[in-house]
Amino acid sequence: MLDNPAARRVFRGVIEPPARLLVRLGVSPDAVTITGTVGAIVVSLTCLTTGRFLLAIGLMLIIGMSDLLDGTMARLSGSSGPWGNFLDATMDRLADGAIFGSIAFWGATNGNWWVAGGAIAALVTGQVTSYAKARAEAVGAKANVGIAERAERLILLGIAVLLTGFGVPYVLAAAVWIIAVLGIVTIIQRIVFVRGQLLPKDRP
Repeated sequence: MLDNPAARRVFRGVIEPPARLLVRLGVSPDAVTITGTVGAIVVSLTCLTTGRFLLAIGLMLIIGMSDLLDGTMARLSGSSGPWGNFLDATMDRLADGAIFGSIAFWGATNGNWWVAGGAIAALVTGQVTSYAKARAEAVGAKANVGIAERAERLILLGIAVLLTGFGVPYVLAAAVWIIAVLGIVTIIQRIVFVRGQLLPKDRP
């Protein structure tokens, strides 16, 4: 995401000062990761379920900084490694469940079954997408392919939630179903990619 050198310098200039301060204060990257996840869950359950979408987006943008801070803190403190990756991925699954589950709840309670069904479908395909990658790595393969990974899914959803907060109709239903379809495509891409790596080894 930050392949551009200029963008990387801007990123470091914004993120590193607060990251260095937190490290100096003795705050661990794990604490930031967990705090961000708890914050995302709380905002989802209190704002998304009740249709306060503009407030939810504002708070999520602030909470989203934890995703940038924890990795930078781990690098600065020399504590980056498999454990941090595992914790971050696990917390992401919890946050995604709260976000899409809350949108499904809002859709169901407001009689918008297109939103409810699409959010559930998007949640399932998103979780399977991540699971496919984890299982591929567990059997010695790679699955770093796909048209829609977590960042793309959340950006699209965030834009749709923002527009819905401003009263634009149908955009949220369209977004969750697009995310669901992109998730299915990504799952198929990963299955095919991993099959190409593993199947030749299994043949006599």
